[in-house]
Amino acid sequence: MTANEIRDSYKKYFESKGHAIVPSAPMVVKDDPTLMFTNAGMNQWKDIILGTCDPEPRRRADSQKCLRVSGKHNDLEEVGHDTYHHTMFEMLGNWSFGDYFKEGAIDMAWEYLVDVLKLNPADLYVTVFEGDEKEGLARDDEAAGYWLKHVPADHIINGNKHDNFWEMGDTGPCGPCSEIHLDSRTPEEKAKTPGRELVNKDDPQVIEIWNIVFMQYERKADGHLEPLSMNVIDTGMGFERLVRAIQGKHSNYDTDIFQPIIKEICRLSGKEYGKAEEIDVAMRVIADHLRAVAFSIADGQLPSNAKAGYVIRRILRRAVRYAYTFLDQKEAFMFKLLPVLIQEMGASYPELPGQRELIGRVIKEEEDSFLRTLDKGISMLSEAIEALKAEGKNTLDGSKAFRLFDTYGFPLDLTELICREAGIDVDEKQFDVEMEAQKARARNAAQVENGDWNTVGDFDINEEQKFVGYDFSEYNCHITRYRMVKQKKNVFYELVLDKTPFYGEMG
Repeated sequence: MTANEIRDSYKKYFESKGHAIVPSAPMVVKDDPTLMFTNAGMNQWKDIILGTCDPEPRRRADSQKCLRVSGKHNDLEEVGHDTYHHTMFEMLGNWSFGDYFKEGAIDMAWEYLVDVLKLNPADLYVTVFEGDEKEGLARDDEAAGYWLKHVPADHIINGNKHDNFWEMGDTGPCGPCSEIHLDSRTPEEKAKTPGRELVNKDDPQVIEIWNIVFMQYERKADGHLEPLSMNVIDTGMGFERLVRAIQGKHSNYDTDIFQPIIKEICRLSGKEYGKAEEIDVAMRVIADHLRAVAFSIADGQLPSNAKAGYVIRRILRRAVRYAYTFLDQKEAFMFKLLPVLIQEMGASYPELPGQRELIGRVIKEEEDSFLRTLDKGISMLSEAIEALKAEGKNTLDGSKAFRLFDTYGFPLDLTELICREAGIDVDEKQFDVEMEAQKARARNAAQVENGDWNTVGDFDINEEQKFVGYDFSEYNCHITRYRMVKQKKNVFYELVLDKTPFYGEMG
């Protein structure tokens, strides 16, 4: 099955089980001050779960675009270096709001994986919440009992509160969960070590593919738990990991989600995939980051220097640097990959072809802008690293990292990445000190004391200034009014003229 066929099969299966198939919410969150990006499939259902919105229809399913690059779920450093972490990813999910609960969710999950997708039951392991004495919570024997209909007892593993008790935040809906893990190792490896011993042990071939959350409590402000008025099923299955399992690959990047993009990178760069690790990492980073940036722009978030826009700029600049250093791409490159991405994902996400021109133009402009300073920044950083090594030191001064950020647009994590490749640490605390000092300077510079406007002669202060710059580059004019401005210790004057050839610009 292709990736697109697998995604469609999921929706068709749950539609056959009475679920309304709903479109993905935008990856960029505009109406929730607690989130910049959608980082889980349940984000768009928060109001229903909190009981402030109509739960009808009570059964829903979708494929949700998600982005995780900051905060608790930060996978950026692993992206490209391992086989399964991503910035932008898809989360397949099915929900029940006061309808079916643990038994129904477990039965449908098993039926879809084993009967529809034909995964080998012997390769599947499940976890259940082991309980927590301090919380007064017993082991989730109910879920374990339902799993026994499908798997032998030695394929059911107890999980602690960290792994198997899901919470939205410090307060709000929460509950135990069951994870489904897939063992995709070779038969020889399975014979040596049982899969149950590798669950949640960071083995790249024994990975969680589906999490079924049983929301049945509400966490109050004082920390105690109360039963919810409506039980909720919230499931999330990593699409990229599922496709990898179905297609029998050992890396997400070897599936047809990423291979068309990687092949186009090879064609455009003249490099081969699978020959050198640093080139492979670069191609994986670019393929992953292209998706994150393109979908973010399609959902209305342009790269910028603040908040969500800065996150997107960081991701794009990280990819540009990999292309520059390891693929010898000294000119804008990533925007050329957009047609392949749209060809592969445009049918499922029509916002991509709908915003094709904007996405391509923004990516190219961002690439061009960063490439103008990238060479100088890398040269400066390389010199600093060589100097440190000559002195027998292994930590880059935070003030130099800040200068790279302030002058050359190097996000701190990009400087850390380049330094890490050379075995060098970065003094983050000193970087933070420099950043705070600059913010203080900006605040002080913004403290401006304006005097009153003084009129000159008998000019009408309500008359608009006339712009003559279309016809003249210089012009005789009169001052109509002025005022004194004090900024820190400086005093200057602002003038308003009756006519001017000067074109006013912001910034």
